[in-house]
Amino acid sequence: MLPDKKELANALKQLGNFMQNPSDAFEAVIYNAQNHNAWFTAAEIRKALKALSEMLNPHDLDTWFNQIEMSSKPKNIGLILAGNIPLVGFHDVLCVLATGNIAQIKMSSSDNKLLPALLEELSTYLPAISDHYQFVERLSNFDAVIATGSNNTSRYFEYYFGKVPHIIRKNRNSIAILDGNESEQDMNQLANDIFDYFGMGCRSISKIYIPQHYNIEKFFKPLENHKSIIDHFKYNNNYDYNKSIYLVNGVKHFDNGFLLLKEDKQFSSPLSVLYYEEYDSVQNLTSTLQEKEAEIQCIESNLALNVGKEVLPFGQSQHPKLWDYPDNVDTVDWLNRLIG
Repeated sequence: MLPDKKELANALKQLGNFMQNPSDAFEAVIYNAQNHNAWFTAAEIRKALKALSEMLNPHDLDTWFNQIEMSSKPKNIGLILAGNIPLVGFHDVLCVLATGNIAQIKMSSSDNKLLPALLEELSTYLPAISDHYQFVERLSNFDAVIATGSNNTSRYFEYYFGKVPHIIRKNRNSIAILDGNESEQDMNQLANDIFDYFGMGCRSISKIYIPQHYNIEKFFKPLENHKSIIDHFKYNNNYDYNKSIYLVNGVKHFDNGFLLLKEDKQFSSPLSVLYYEEYDSVQNLTSTLQEKEAEIQCIESNLALNVGKEVLPFGQSQHPKLWDYPDNVDTVDWLNRLIG
C-alpha cells in the first residue's frame, strides 16, 4: 500500500533524529563502512549523517512535501549512485520515494553499507516504504533512470539509457570567490568546505578566485585547524605524489605542509591540491563564470554576483537543503512530470 505524504514526512523526521544519535547497531555499520573504504572514516561518515539530519528537519520536510505530487501509479526509477562521499546518493533515493515511485538502486561498490541500513531503519517507522525500494546488481524493467558518474561514464549512460527518460550527471566542481575582506569565521567555514570528505565531493571547494595582490599567507593561516588531514595515509599519498610532480617539473605552487595551492584555469583539482586564479574585476569574473556555469556545482562568496545560480555563504556548500538539486535540475519536478 502506498504511504501518503504525511506518513512519509513523519517517518523521515524520525530518521533525521536517528541520524543525530545512531543506535549501537548502526555504529557497527559505520565501522564496517570504514573498514570497507578507507576514505569513509567514521568522522567523515558522521559529518554526512549530520548534514542529512539537518536536511531532514521538520520545517523543511513539510515545506518540501507541500510541493510534491505522489504517484498513484508508481514507476520503476533506476538509480545508479556515485560513491565518492558517504551517502551521496541518498537524496536521489529520497526524491523517488517522496514522489511515490519505486527506487531500483544500483549502489557504488565504494558506498554499499550505509544506505541499506538507513532505509531499513526508515522502514521500521513506515513498513510500507520497504515495497518502494530494492537493491540490484543490474538495472532492469525500469521506466526512467537517474545516473551519476564521471564525464567518461556519462557517455556509456547516454548509450544504454538514452531511449528512456533520464537524468545523467557528469563531473562538476565547486568554487569560492574571495575579495580579501573575509572574516576569520568566513575563512574557517571555507576551510571546512575544502577539507570535508577529503575534498572528494562535487560540493567540495576545489578552486578559489582571489583578487590581484592577495596575501596567500592570509589564506593559509585559517587552514591550520585541518592539518591532521595529512595523517590519513591515502590523502598523504596523494599529497606526496602531487608535490613531487610539481617539484620535479618546476611548477610554481604554494605548500603549507598538507595542501598544495596551484594557479590554474581549470576547476577540477587533484586530491590534496586547491587551484586558484586571480581576477581583475568582478564584472569580468562574472562573465567567465556565466560561460562555465555547466561545470560548476556551487559558488561561495560574500560578493553579490549575478552568475545564474545562488551564491552561498561560506561554509554552506556541504550542507544542502532538500531543494538544492544537483546540477540545478529539479529532480522532484522531473519525476512529477514523468508521472504526468
